Amino acid sequence: MSVVRVGTRASELARTQTGHVTDALSAAASAAGTPLALETVHVTTEGDTTRASLAQLGGTGVFVAALRDALLDGRIDVAVHSLKDLPTAPARGLTVAAMPPRESPLDALVARDGLTLAGLPRGARIGTGSPRRRAQLLAARPDLEVVDIRGNVGTRIARALGPDADLDAVVLAAAGLARIGRTALVTEPLDPSVMTPAPGQGVLAVETRTDAQIPGLAALDHVPSRLAATAERALLARLEAGCAAPVGALAAVSLDGARMQIDLDVVVASLDGTRVLRHGASQSGPVVGAGTYDLAAAVESAQSLGINLAEIIFEMGAADIAPLR
Repeated sequence: MSVVRVGTRASELARTQTGHVTDALSAAASAAGTPLALETVHVTTEGDTTRASLAQLGGTGVFVAALRDALLDGRIDVAVHSLKDLPTAPARGLTVAAMPPRESPLDALVARDGLTLAGLPRGARIGTGSPRRRAQLLAARPDLEVVDIRGNVGTRIARALGPDADLDAVVLAAAGLARIGRTALVTEPLDPSVMTPAPGQGVLAVETRTDAQIPGLAALDHVPSRLAATAERALLARLEAGCAAPVGALAAVSLDGARMQIDLDVVVASLDGTRVLRHGASQSGPVVGAGTYDLAAAVESAQSLGINLAEIIFEMGAADIAPLR
């Protein structure tokens, strides 16, 4: 039986979502007649060892570099990431071999006393480490005090709901709360018209060495999730923006018979929330041949949509209001 070492960060969320992937991979490999012995390896990243803000750390990549190093030097065979943590540029020698079905891409408010965003009192203190969330919170409620916070999910929840809480609310990814079974704490899922999520939010990326052959791994790939993430991340790449930039994007994919449609929305905001640009675009076309989806053509179509929408938002003045390029 082949041994496959699966690398993950050591946080509760990272370990939980990696457990979902290893369970699915074990089942898929067994179904294919090639059972695997799966070993989980904890890897510490730069983002786990410092309390500096994401903007100070340089944003995207601080949670994945050590995992990628472990892949490349052979200490692990598979790495499980939150896709939104991955830089949009391809990594030499590595490939995202699977994107399992996406959890909710939305952001979620966790507030004291069951409050909603509209119900928070004037001057309420709300915590987030994301410039994207900060900008959209201030656009919706300029009276709020947005406090920069870091830490794991439990630590951030305690800032609003714990016995020593110093905040009125925090904003977290709904997907992370769902994966660790804490959705009951959500007082309001934030509508994308108010809080457009980060590109790729809610999607897991299962990364391997390009030359690796992992039995069952291809079966974990979910085409609609991959296409939505591809469109969102192509837009982000064209804007040359990372997670330290106030950019949100959300795609919806419809696969119907021999046709595909992708609807993609983007928001770009100034860091103080005083200026916000929103726009959307769609693309459709045939994506099947001989009764099966032509994934390469579909991915190319999704990339094209993301790039084209980025060009439109540039023409609307996005680079004048946000730190892009």
